[in-house]
Amino acid sequence: MKATTSTSTSTATPAHNAPLPPSASNAGRTSRIAPHSHIKGLGINAEGYAITDGAGFIGQTTAREACGVVVDLIKSRKFSGRALLLVGAPGTGKTALALAVSHELGAKVPFCPMVGSEVYSAEVKKTEVLAESFRRAIGLRIKETKEVYEGEVTELTPTEAENPLSGYGKTVSHVIVGLKTVKGTKQLRLDPTIYEAILKEKIVVGDVVYIEANTGAVKRVGRSDAYAASYDLESETYVPLPKGDVHKRKELVQDVTLGDLDAANARPQGGQDIMSVMGSLVKSGRTEVTEKLRREVNKVVKGYVDQGVAEVVPGVVFIDEVHMLDIECFTYLNALLESPMAPTVILATNRGNSLVRGTTDIVSPHGIPVDLLDRCLIVKTDAYTQEQIGKVVQLRANVEGLKISPSVVENLASVGERSSLRYALQLLTPASILASLAGRTQIEAEDISEMNELFLDAKASASVIGQSVA
Repeated sequence: MKATTSTSTSTATPAHNAPLPPSASNAGRTSRIAPHSHIKGLGINAEGYAITDGAGFIGQTTAREACGVVVDLIKSRKFSGRALLLVGAPGTGKTALALAVSHELGAKVPFCPMVGSEVYSAEVKKTEVLAESFRRAIGLRIKETKEVYEGEVTELTPTEAENPLSGYGKTVSHVIVGLKTVKGTKQLRLDPTIYEAILKEKIVVGDVVYIEANTGAVKRVGRSDAYAASYDLESETYVPLPKGDVHKRKELVQDVTLGDLDAANARPQGGQDIMSVMGSLVKSGRTEVTEKLRREVNKVVKGYVDQGVAEVVPGVVFIDEVHMLDIECFTYLNALLESPMAPTVILATNRGNSLVRGTTDIVSPHGIPVDLLDRCLIVKTDAYTQEQIGKVVQLRANVEGLKISPSVVENLASVGERSSLRYALQLLTPASILASLAGRTQIEAEDISEMNELFLDAKASASVIGQSVA
């Protein structure tokens, strides 16, 4: 890899193909990343009491305070071998509570959600699906000092040349990459293989990247915060302009999971001949990892930890609709909870007394065997009041950048109390489309009324079908 020595001060004119940063007037808008993107934590104070509408969490005061106690137990390493069970009706914030617990444990803590019915796969065993989820929720933070080129991409220009292997077409001979830091800029002339890595990482002008000098590995750190107003509906991470020189020695922190290491070692690389390529195409999309391989990976990880190169970061496994697991899965789950590197396990269900799947005569609370229930701290979630539903609707409208009138908040709060909170929130975006078609920037009550004519909630739909059958 070659780098030119053209260096200038940080006030240099941007490259010809670098777009100017947008004005910061709109930079405050929150981008939508998920239905629970407004949840930033449990919203509890230092004394352990829930703050009203704290950290984006509306209501569920008792449940949040209970989860705060669980977070303290986890941080003090006194929650091993146990699990948290969230019980409540659909749409009462069970998933939001699990996500909030993950946020309270740290920004880089892995969060691995799954649904109980996911274990019934035709490709791998049920217990293997559970084991994979547990491994994906155990992070490994690796620290290394490497020689890198780091900065904001100001130029990305591939240079083509005649293809030496044939007389037709052209191929990329090299790529010119301009990088900028607070201290200056540098232009790099890089190998075409690095250009392939840049394309794979979907790097564009304005991204902050680093390129390893020895291996040529390319890593996208995030989007430069100068472009913070260029938001869309996808998740985006904005980072400040790097300090120091473009070419430097830097301590890099890479976050992977044990599941990533298992998958990388479970798929041996085949040859480049046509039979190897065709064989990889017809193989199953999922590869079952053996316990022997996992023990080998654990051995290597332990060596890294002992050397001080890596740190194990236990994450959170969230199993929704846990009553869908069968007796075999519950037995295996007991064993996984006892493992030395088990992550925090949060279960959720909306069932009362029900039959344990895989049995014919065992009826248990929440459809969970008693021996596993004895390991659980059980937290109940309450139904939202009309006032709380109105606050959630207003919060989600702010997050999605929608303008709604006070009458719309009252209308949707009433709809949510009559049907469910999820249904009320689902009406927001379609109503905004109707408002825009009518030439308005604000959602009005008439848009919600039209939504109620176009769509049915679950209770109304069941009633209509029942009447037609009768």
